Amino acid sequence: MRILWVKAGKILPVDTGGKIRSFNILKCLARWNETTLLSYYAGPRDDRYEKDLVHCFPGAIAIPARLPEKASIKGLRDYVGALFSPLPYAVYKHTCAQVRSRIGGLLSSDAFDVAVCDFLAPAPNFDLSAGVPAVLFEHNVEATLWRRQAAHQRNPLARLLYRLEAEKMLRYESAVVRRFDRVVAVSDIDARWFRARVRPSRVSIVPTGVDTAQYSRLEAGERDEHLIVFVGSMDWGPNVDAVVHFCKTILPSVRERIPNVRFRIVGRKPGAAVRSLASDSVEVTGSVDSVIPHLLQAAVVVVPLRAGGGTRLKILEAMAMGKAIVSTTIGAEGLDLKDGSEIVLADQPDSFAGAVVRLMRNENERHTIEENAAAVAQKRDWEHSAALFHGLLEELLNSRAHPCIQGDLLPGERVESPRLDVMARGSRNA
Repeated sequence: MRILWVKAGKILPVDTGGKIRSFNILKCLARWNETTLLSYYAGPRDDRYEKDLVHCFPGAIAIPARLPEKASIKGLRDYVGALFSPLPYAVYKHTCAQVRSRIGGLLSSDAFDVAVCDFLAPAPNFDLSAGVPAVLFEHNVEATLWRRQAAHQRNPLARLLYRLEAEKMLRYESAVVRRFDRVVAVSDIDARWFRARVRPSRVSIVPTGVDTAQYSRLEAGERDEHLIVFVGSMDWGPNVDAVVHFCKTILPSVRERIPNVRFRIVGRKPGAAVRSLASDSVEVTGSVDSVIPHLLQAAVVVVPLRAGGGTRLKILEAMAMGKAIVSTTIGAEGLDLKDGSEIVLADQPDSFAGAVVRLMRNENERHTIEENAAAVAQKRDWEHSAALFHGLLEELLNSRAHPCIQGDLLPGERVESPRLDVMARGSRNA
């Protein structure tokens, strides 16, 4: 197959959940197919990034695009402008006429059999009139993610803005999935959301994997019996909310029963809200070369997420290293893990704290969960996930070649959505 894979933003360094998922699946697909990655990003040309990109993915196309910069006056101006757009800002900020033109030219060139839109953000840049079958890879349900984040905003203005974005995202995401020939979800929960909006046969599931060679069980001698660890990008709102929530409402209860307990927050770009949590018993590492040494030292790994979507790679990585994990239901959503056997789930602060204390004190229970977790993770390597992705692309091409057996579209239904094209052309980069 000749695959065009389009990603908004830089895929390197591979330091976030979405990048890890895309990178590992794409690397496998590139071994088996003629695959071209198009990566467009904000700011001036980054020669180092483009050199590294071509090294990882020969033939990759990199486009420095006119996109809003974070934490800048221009970025704020763009956000204010987006308030009057029907596009949610998370999508609006990635729309670009230059990118749309380049993708359109590639799809019209007869050089590709299939195209993949990685995440929802690049979707407005896809002109599907060339007839190349296209797949939307949804790492989570964005509408659900924004709704959950809105629910946990304490500032009234922030809550209002998040609700506005959540409503826009619900309308946009519900409509845009109908433009694509297939939608790829990462869990059964997400797939059910998409199947309520398009023909169920147009939705496939590619579960999250883990690098079982890199994340593997190591000797337990490095374990610190009093250390709790959280791993995650600290410039992502749900992670920030999770660690603040843990420190303020869960950790004090743990400390009452285990006075010398320590909590380590491992993740890049911690803002003021996270840095202010640092104390004698709370460590904020910032960016690290590898999370493995920190996971190795952990007695217990926690995932106290109250918002978010998709599936958490951090859980599978910790499981592969044989770690006992306490998570909220949302944190472990979509991973199909057995509570009390492969993970411990708790949604209330008291029950969450109790689970952490129990695992830190009860070595036998902790060891059982560690063993079960490691066994599950070993069956979920990235090559398995990539093979499923490859199979659905082949199935899509076969259904296009034999339309009499496709059966995906309702009578009179069209994949293209002119209204969404108008929305995209009305963005500030058109």
